[in-house]
Amino acid sequence: MGTAFFFFIAIFAILYSLVYLWNTSTTKVNKSLISINNYILLFLIYGTVLIGFSAVYFILERGPHPILIEHTIPIEGTNYHIMGLCLYFSAITLLSVGYGDIVPVGIGRWVAMVEALIGYTMPAAFVLQVFKDER
Repeated sequence: MGTAFFFFIAIFAILYSLVYLWNTSTTKVNKSLISINNYILLFLIYGTVLIGFSAVYFILERGPHPILIEHTIPIEGTNYHIMGLCLYFSAITLLSVGYGDIVPVGIGRWVAMVEALIGYTMPAAFVLQVFKDER
C-alpha cells in the first residue's frame, strides 16, 4: 500500500475524531457529579488526533524535503526513531506551545499550525458539548 493511502487514513482519523467530538452526546454535569466517561472520551479523541498528526508528520518527513529539524539539523535515523520524534513533536504541538528542540519547516509549519489550532479549540468544544442545552 502506498504512502498516500496511509496519509489519507491519518487525515480521515483526525477529521472523524473532531466530528465525533462535536456530534457525540456527552454525559451532562450535575451539581457535584462529573462523569469519568467524558474524560475518557476526551482522552481518546486527543490520542487519535495526536497519533493521526504524528502519522502525517512521519509520512511527510519520508518525502523529498525534510519538514522537521532538530537542533538545526534535519532529523534522521531509523524509522522507529523518526516515528518517535514525530509522535513527540505532535504531542508537544497539540498539548502546548512546544519546546523549540524540534522545529517544523516548509509544509510542516502549516501542518503544525493546524494541529496547534485544533489543540487549542478541542477543550472549548468539549466544554460546549458538556454544557449545551438539550432541545
